[in-house]
Amino acid sequence: MPIIPGEDAEREEIVHASKLMLISARTAPKSGGVDDILTAIVVGEEKDSLALEMERIAEERGINGFRRDAKNVRDSDAVVLIGVRGAKKFGLDCGACGYPSCEDFERAEKKEGRDFLGPTCIFKALDLGIALGSAVKTASMLNVDNRIMYRIGVAARRLKFMPEASVIMGIPLSAKGKSIYFDRKWP
Repeated sequence: MPIIPGEDAEREEIVHASKLMLISARTAPKSGGVDDILTAIVVGEEKDSLALEMERIAEERGINGFRRDAKNVRDSDAVVLIGVRGAKKFGLDCGACGYPSCEDFERAEKKEGRDFLGPTCIFKALDLGIALGSAVKTASMLNVDNRIMYRIGVAARRLKFMPEASVIMGIPLSAKGKSIYFDRKWP
């Protein structure tokens, strides 16, 4: 049997862990049993384009957090994207979206905000949060370093990586001697 260097095996298994995270997000409980969660794994050139878009946003907005997080994306082996079709109604008429009924919410003009499409149904947003929590739990159980990042989702939407998603979050993944996602320096 040939010798497989540890770093090569670790990189390969990060992608395997990413796939297991997608399963966790998919099987996480959903409001009313309706699944409007979207998932994807980003690696290679597409991962680098995600980091580049985050750097562009940093320049446009003068927000160094985008640049810092872009470095994390570049230094990661994979990025898991989890999004939601949040502009769909749930049917409880709860008013959390700002409209008196789900019918009013559904008829309301959907508008691009600075980063995401709104308004968003609170139950779809909760489903996104539960799916994210389930995915990062899986990564944690596999000892894969990770961190949920809003800024990755902003870049992923601008790049149209998930055209149906109104909101996207990103989870970069790595296996280093120390987590690269904590104790980070601001550029």
